[in-house]
Amino acid sequence: MNRYPLWKYLLILLVAALGFLYAVPNFYVPDPAIQVTGQSGSAVVDQAVLERVESALGDAGIEFFGGEADGRNALVRLKKVDRQLAAKAALQSVLGPDYVVALNMAATTPDWLNALGAEPMKLGLDLSGGVHFLLQVDTDKVIAKYMDTQLNELKKAFREGNARYRTVRREGNTIVADFDNQEWRDQAAEIVRTDFRDLGRELIEEDGQFKLRVSALDTVIREKEDYAVGQNLTTLRNRVNELGVSEPIVQRQGRNRIVVELPGVQDTAAAKRIIGKTANLEFRLEAEPGQVVGREEFEFRDVNAYPATAWLEKKVVITGDRVSNASAGYDENGRPQVNISLDSEGGRDMNYATRKNIGRRLGVLFIETRSRHEDIVNDQGEKETITVQFEERKIISLATIQSALGVQFRITGLDSPTEASELALLLRAGALAAPMYFAEERAIGPSLGADNIEQGVVSVKIGMALVLVFMLIFYRVFGIFADLALALNLVLLVAAMSTLGATLTLPGIAGIVLTVGMAVDANVLIFSRIKEELKNGMPPQTAIQNGYDRAFVSIIDANLTTLIVAVILYAIGSGPVQGFAVTLSLGIITSMFTAIVGTRALANLVYGGRNINKLWI
Repeated sequence: MNRYPLWKYLLILLVAALGFLYAVPNFYVPDPAIQVTGQSGSAVVDQAVLERVESALGDAGIEFFGGEADGRNALVRLKKVDRQLAAKAALQSVLGPDYVVALNMAATTPDWLNALGAEPMKLGLDLSGGVHFLLQVDTDKVIAKYMDTQLNELKKAFREGNARYRTVRREGNTIVADFDNQEWRDQAAEIVRTDFRDLGRELIEEDGQFKLRVSALDTVIREKEDYAVGQNLTTLRNRVNELGVSEPIVQRQGRNRIVVELPGVQDTAAAKRIIGKTANLEFRLEAEPGQVVGREEFEFRDVNAYPATAWLEKKVVITGDRVSNASAGYDENGRPQVNISLDSEGGRDMNYATRKNIGRRLGVLFIETRSRHEDIVNDQGEKETITVQFEERKIISLATIQSALGVQFRITGLDSPTEASELALLLRAGALAAPMYFAEERAIGPSLGADNIEQGVVSVKIGMALVLVFMLIFYRVFGIFADLALALNLVLLVAAMSTLGATLTLPGIAGIVLTVGMAVDANVLIFSRIKEELKNGMPPQTAIQNGYDRAFVSIIDANLTTLIVAVILYAIGSGPVQGFAVTLSLGIITSMFTAIVGTRALANLVYGGRNINKLWI
C-alpha cells in the first residue's frame, strides 16, 4: 500500500530537473548595451562598423566591453546603465543617418542554456523597464497635402465655372487666387461657398488687385489631424504585433504625439527601425518621350542601375494605402520580391491605368522619411547638433506592362530577402497617414520604483516563510513534504513562465503570492483528512491512502473554479490584470501537480510499504 512504481518517481524527478533547468536563466542579470543596425535591412554591419563604434565610445570616455558584430547587428555592452544615453548620442553623431542606434539590455545567459531553449522570463515595464519611444506625428504635412489636393480641385472648378484667374497658389496652409476684376473674384468665391464647404474664404482688395484667400476650417484641420494620428496609431499597433512584443503600450499623447513602450525587448534596434520607418509606395507611369510638363526625375534605389535616374509622371496611379496584404518571396530567378494584393478600389484603379498603357513602363517609387544630424550655430553662438527630417524618394522597380494588372501583382528590384520582408511587413501593417519622427527615446526603469519592487519580492519571501513555518508546526513530517512541494511549485512556475514567454509584472507578483497560499491549500485538505481517518481508528497506511483519495474531488473542484475565473480575467482584462491572471493560472496548474503528486511521492517514499504504528502529523 502507498507505493509508486519506479517510472512515476523517475517522471517526477524529470519534471523537477527540467523545472530547475529552465528556471536557472532568471538568475543571470542582463548587461546594459548599445545596439547598431543599418537603416535598411540589407545594410551590412560588420567588424569595421564595430571598430568605429568602439572607437567612438572610447573617444567619449564611455567604458564598454564584449563588442560583437554578426553582419546585421553590432552590440557593445556597457559597464553602467546610466551611460546608455550618452553612448547613443556619441554614436549617432559619428555613424550618421545610415545606421540606427538603439538602447538594449543584452542577455548574459550561457550559450549551453540558450542551446536548450532556456531563457529568462520577460519582465514588464514596472519590473525591469524596457524601451520608451515618443513619436511626433508631422500633421503639418497632412494639412499641406490636403491643401495641395484642394488647390488642384479649385483650379479645375474655376476653369469649369469661367472664373478666370491669373494665378492660384498655396501659401502655407492657405490658397490665394488672383483675379483681374471683382466679378470673376466674386464668381470664384461663390464656387467655393457652394462646392467646397470644408473651406473658408476671404475676399481681399489691395492696390487694385482682387484676391480670394481660401483656408481649411478649424474643424476640418482637427479632423484631418485626428485621422492621421489615429491611422498612425493603428499602424503602429499592427507593427508592434508583428514584432511579437508582450504587453506593449501604444497610445496617443496630446494632439499629435504617440507613446510606444516595449517591455523586455531584446532587439530594440530592429524594433526602432520597423516602428519609426515611414515607408510607402507610389505607382507611377514612366513619362513618355518628349513629355516636359507633369513629370519628375527620380534616382534608382539600386546604386548599380544604369541609367541612374528615370522620369516618372507626377500623376499617381495608386499608393501603398490600397495594399490589403503583402508577403515576401522569390521570383523565378531566385531574387527577392514582394507579392502584393490590393483592395477592390486599388485593383480597379490599377486595372484602369494599365490596360490603356500596355507596352509602357510602370515605376514603383519607394518613399521613406529619414533623418540626419546637422551641426548649427545657435543664437548664443554655440555649436549644437540638431536632427533634420527629410523625405527620400527612389525607384525600386521600373518594368514594362505586359498586360492589364489587377488586384494581385509583385514588386522586384529589392536588395535582399531581409529588405523584402521588411517592406512586406510595413505594407501589411498599414501605411502611415503622416510622417513621424522620434521626439524622445529612453530606457525606462521600474515605473513603481525600486523600493516598491523590492517590497513585492519581500512579500513573496515573507508569505512563503510564514506558510513554511505554519505547515511545519501543524503537520510536522507531512509539513516538510508540503514545504518541499511548495519550493518545487515556485521553481516550476518560474520555469513555465520562462518557457511560455509570459511577462511578469508587479500584479503578476501578487498572483505568485496568492499561489503560495493556495499551493498548500490542497495539502491542508489532504492532511486534515488523514488526521480524521486516524481519529476514526484507521491504520496509518489506510489513513494516508484515504486522505489523498477522498480529498481529491474537493481539491479539483476548488482549483477548477479558480482557474475558470483566472481565464475570464485574462480574456477581458487589461495588461496588469492579464499579468495577474497568467501567474495565477500557471500557479494553479503547478500547485495541483506538486501538492497532489509531489507530496504523495514523498509520503510513499517515507512510509510506503512499511509497518508503521504512528504518523507524525
